[in-house]
Amino acid sequence: MDGTGTWPRWRELDDAALDAAVNGLARAAPSESARRRVTKNQAIVLFLLAGALAVFAAFWPSAAQGIAGFALCALFIAFITLRLAAAAIVAAAPVGPPPIRWSGELPIYSILCPLHREAAIAPDLVAALSRLDYPGAELDVKFIVEADDHETIAALRAVGLPGWAELVEVPPFGPRTKPKALNFALPRVRGAFVCVYDAEDVPHPGQLRAALDAFAAHGAELGCVQAPLVVANGDRAWIARQFAAEYAIQFGELLPFFALAKLPFAIGGTSNHFRTSALIACGGWDPYNVTEDADIGFRLARRGWRMTMIDAPTFEDAPTDMAAWIKQRTRWIKGHIQTWIVLMRNPARLFSELGAAGFCAMQIQLAGGVLAAFAHAPFALVLAVSAADPSGTVGREGWALAFAGYAAAAYGAAVGAAKSGDLGHLRAALTMPLYWPLATIAAVRALIEFIAAPHYWAKTDHPARSARACPRSNP
Repeated sequence: MDGTGTWPRWRELDDAALDAAVNGLARAAPSESARRRVTKNQAIVLFLLAGALAVFAAFWPSAAQGIAGFALCALFIAFITLRLAAAAIVAAAPVGPPPIRWSGELPIYSILCPLHREAAIAPDLVAALSRLDYPGAELDVKFIVEADDHETIAALRAVGLPGWAELVEVPPFGPRTKPKALNFALPRVRGAFVCVYDAEDVPHPGQLRAALDAFAAHGAELGCVQAPLVVANGDRAWIARQFAAEYAIQFGELLPFFALAKLPFAIGGTSNHFRTSALIACGGWDPYNVTEDADIGFRLARRGWRMTMIDAPTFEDAPTDMAAWIKQRTRWIKGHIQTWIVLMRNPARLFSELGAAGFCAMQIQLAGGVLAAFAHAPFALVLAVSAADPSGTVGREGWALAFAGYAAAAYGAAVGAAKSGDLGHLRAALTMPLYWPLATIAAVRALIEFIAAPHYWAKTDHPARSARACPRSNP
């Protein structure tokens, strides 16, 4: 490290460091890397399956339509049941055991902050991390920036990084993804625990201590702790309000439900806290997966590590315009497609590693979520046509399913509003059926990108804003 607190310029770095960040997982466990879209065996199976379905639909169209309708109903019923169960159970039960205070000296805690074209908001992140209730002498913060992102580097240097933080410059070579940047910095962390924050994050000051309490309470088998993400700008636009309600259900109900049930789940892209040894044992992040969070969550579970949730939140902003939302959701769906395909390269092995319940939990989160995204708009269109024409194809069962799905989502939003005190979630519930079909647009774009540009990372822009003060009470 030079006198400015910056790791040496990328041109002076050993090529082995970059090679390990980019190719380490693909070499050590090629079947768990998304570098290849599909394997040869998967391509053969998909081709045969698509051919069989086409033949079946051509010769027995009525039967094919009935089976497709049954499968769609089963998918939505599974989602409805999950939403209702999660909302009801989480509303009545605390997440995890009662908090305990970490005994003994506080360990060194590493924080990785990957930034890309974030000059406007980088100073806010430095200010937010400065408010963490953790001794500076035990903090090890890495601001990770690609070496040719001169604006962000200049903004961080202008702020004047605290003594517990340093700038890590990443060689600007592909894949230019967040997980590659994280992998590049991972060998440099000094902490027994490490967490990830994004540029727009404002973590609760007590979040690191809350995560340590969870690690102490759950024992050595706990590999990851996820903090809930809370949208702070839900009142800015309709799309942001819908996003805020969606996050309230996801991080306040569904993920806590999986944690209580000791089932694996797709963690969020930020505010996840890892036992460093577990993260390294898993090979770090997959630099070729554009939802490295979902991938690492299930990869930890395959190796026997458990995950849980804590209450101390991280506040962040949601997209406020449709184009930004579509771009971000496209990347998420593409990444879930990538993750599911990687996991399903050896279904029998995956089943043995996750168990029956864990295997089903993965399927409903990834495969079910992707299929639902594709189905939302067609289902809404069929309902609209049937509403205009009473002789349409949707019978009482279809309308009952649509009503049950809306009721389950509204109930989840109501529980989220009761827990957070944010009545905006109830306002969002009134128009949720108009929000869901937008996912189909993103899903179609995601499929095209998966074929044409599988490793392209669609950047979400974060405009400058004043750093928000988050609650200072203990979690």
